[in-house]
Amino acid sequence: MLYNETDEYAMLSSVDFITPVVDDPYIYGQIAAANALSDIFAMGGVAKSALNLLMWDSTHFDVKVANAILKGGLDKIAESGALLLGGHTIKDMEQKYGLSVNGIVHKDRIWRNNTAQEGDVLVLTKPIGSGILTTAIKAKMLSNQDEVVQSMAMLNLYAMQVAQEYEIHACTDITGFGLIGHALEMCRANKAKKPHSYLRDFTEDSPYDKSILFYTMQIPLFENARELSQMGIVPGGSYENKNALCFQVRIETQIQDDIFYYDTQTSGGLLFALPFSQAKSFVYDLRKAGITCANIIGEVVPKREKAIILG
Repeated sequence: MLYNETDEYAMLSSVDFITPVVDDPYIYGQIAAANALSDIFAMGGVAKSALNLLMWDSTHFDVKVANAILKGGLDKIAESGALLLGGHTIKDMEQKYGLSVNGIVHKDRIWRNNTAQEGDVLVLTKPIGSGILTTAIKAKMLSNQDEVVQSMAMLNLYAMQVAQEYEIHACTDITGFGLIGHALEMCRANKAKKPHSYLRDFTEDSPYDKSILFYTMQIPLFENARELSQMGIVPGGSYENKNALCFQVRIETQIQDDIFYYDTQTSGGLLFALPFSQAKSFVYDLRKAGITCANIIGEVVPKREKAIILG
């Protein structure tokens, strides 16, 4: 992304940290950093600097583990093009790691999460179901972790760079509130044009001025996620999402289980809303850039009785 000194830019700031989702400390550091950096990319911005946030469980892990976590984070910060400026470490009873990130974006090119337009097509860049798979990893029930680990560690930077060539009306990253929770942000009335909103605002009378129709058969899902969910290997946060949000959802198709769409994600993909005429070309360019699971998964439709329709 090229910048002109005469242009005006907005400063972006974000912070996020997570508990371990894999056993390998270096990979955990990579995933945590990719997860934290994603908020900047979801607004169309470029990450410029980062600060480490390390809550170190020194009772159970020695300094070599802490160094491996920080090395994983540093490698992802460097990959993003940002600079690590320092950070803060404290002892904690539970291991946590993440980043405080600063970035910039042209003031006229900020992507917001509630400015989707009727007729827009939705494109998702990563599969869903990582919450289910990381729960299986913790339970020692997932033998092949490569697909989900590589996806979580992949920076959303590359999808953002491809999207710069398209007319993006709205964007959000899919993380803790799951696909449905973050899609609800896109349904909100955009009068205030706030870049972020919170699920607790989605009460029965919560204002939304459009709905989203998901094509459930086209939503990419991690391998084994369906089988594991049928065994009850589902994180508590996914059930909490469903309990909080299901009143805004209508199911109009035959599906065995809908928990995937509420599944709490770590370092999930970007969800883009853009004109129908550009969507197929966008997916083609994403896949050409190595984002192989990118797919059209739905559309923005006029307001219906429910904000989200699973079709």
